[in-house]
Amino acid sequence: MRAKNLALFLACFSILGANNGAAQQRPPTATGLWQQIDDATGKSEGWFLIYETNGVYEGVIAKTFIKPGEDPNPVCNNCQGDQRNAPTLGLTFIKHMRRNGMNYEDGAILDPRNGNVYNAVMQLSPDNQILTVRGYLGISLFGQNRTWHRLPDSALAQVDRSIIAAHAPALLPAAARPTNAPAPRAPAAR
Repeated sequence: MRAKNLALFLACFSILGANNGAAQQRPPTATGLWQQIDDATGKSEGWFLIYETNGVYEGVIAKTFIKPGEDPNPVCNNCQGDQRNAPTLGLTFIKHMRRNGMNYEDGAILDPRNGNVYNAVMQLSPDNQILTVRGYLGISLFGQNRTWHRLPDSALAQVDRSIIAAHAPALLPAAARPTNAPAPRAPAAR
């Protein structure tokens, strides 16, 4: 009988402990550093830093991977307003996203190659590792998805500190360059 009560007590205690840990854990969020991989080559096309200010989520181009023959310092020639002729690196290209659970809605995304601005939504995977970004015209049905993969916090050390300072200064301690940290690798192809 004592063994049975002890087992019941331990089971209840472990369930309460597990729930308490889950309650203290931070919910998944799109904030952080993301990478887009070229489906054909498996190489990184760019890194993007998503940050939150007063409940609004925005994204900046944090690192570019220039291909041979491309301009090493591209600018957004066709952008409008204060972003016209701004360097692509450090350009805020996702704006006005509002969080709704694992979804981010009512935003806009800029294509710096041509200056076009599209409506945008984002959806975070339950494991917090994949962000699906959709740009569209009019209704979401007429759009295109891009899949981004979360990078580890250690990858912030490879991002220009001025970009982090301007958009997500709270991440600066995580951006301290470790002396022997390996570069992040692209996720395995599926």
